Amino acid sequence: MVQAKPLFKQRFSFVLLLALSVLSLLLTACGGGGGGNTTTPSAPSSSGKANVAAPKDLLSPGTFTVGTDPTYFPMEYIDQKTNSYAGFDIDLSSALASHMGLKLNIQKTSFDTIFNDLDNKRFDIVNASVYVSAKRKVKYDFVPYLQAGSSLLVANGNPKGVKGVDGLCGLTVGTESGTIQLEDVGKRNDACKAAGKPEIKNVVLKSATDVIQLLSNHRADVIYLGSLSAAYYNKINPGQFQLVGPTINAGPSGLVIRKGDSEMLNAVQKAFQAIKSDGTYDALFRKYGFSDADKI
Repeated sequence: MVQAKPLFKQRFSFVLLLALSVLSLLLTACGGGGGGNTTTPSAPSSSGKANVAAPKDLLSPGTFTVGTDPTYFPMEYIDQKTNSYAGFDIDLSSALASHMGLKLNIQKTSFDTIFNDLDNKRFDIVNASVYVSAKRKVKYDFVPYLQAGSSLLVANGNPKGVKGVDGLCGLTVGTESGTIQLEDVGKRNDACKAAGKPEIKNVVLKSATDVIQLLSNHRADVIYLGSLSAAYYNKINPGQFQLVGPTINAGPSGLVIRKGDSEMLNAVQKAFQAIKSDGTYDALFRKYGFSDADKI
């Protein structure tokens, strides 16, 4: 597989006006994400009555430290106007912290290092739209919270006539580093070579917003992203992009916990069930316009 820029995410209808303005800025910017406010973004405050016993072995007593890659709209991103973390996963983390009576601390990282950072105890858990694959379940425990998958996004009109993931041979495909989509492109490229077809040129970048820029700037024929994010970008940019085919490899996204940390796993499971019971989970789906079919 030929890789351009070989740098080292699973990672609809309702869209907040604020998010629209932020994404419009990102898609029209030349380099996609450089300068601006360099202070640490703030996390939402967690409030409410604690009804779940917090785990004792927290990195910081009284604080729920969550790792994420805030480049994945609408799941986790930085609101540039308020310099605060926002998105479905951020709101979910805030609700979890609230039910455990903890303060929320968001730690920013990149998706290609997020698992190593969890291993090295930089945070208590990961909440970054992580697809629950069999390979990942060997090393980590998960609390599934959402059904998602992968999608192909092309320029409006589909100029290359892309029909699906089986027709990527010879095309330039954009993916994000460390994602299940990147792994899938590798497997499909092997199939291209075995069939004597042209290889896939896979352009691998460090963030979903950078991958979107590839397509926006006509430097990729197709990009391969998490289904919720792909649908979101397609929705807020009418006439610019187009989804191709059905959702690919549909399955759960989950909160990631170090294997064997049973106290953390049990606490997060109970807090998630509390969120479902008190209506917060349904409210988040309405807020972000997700389908009931995507619920766990």
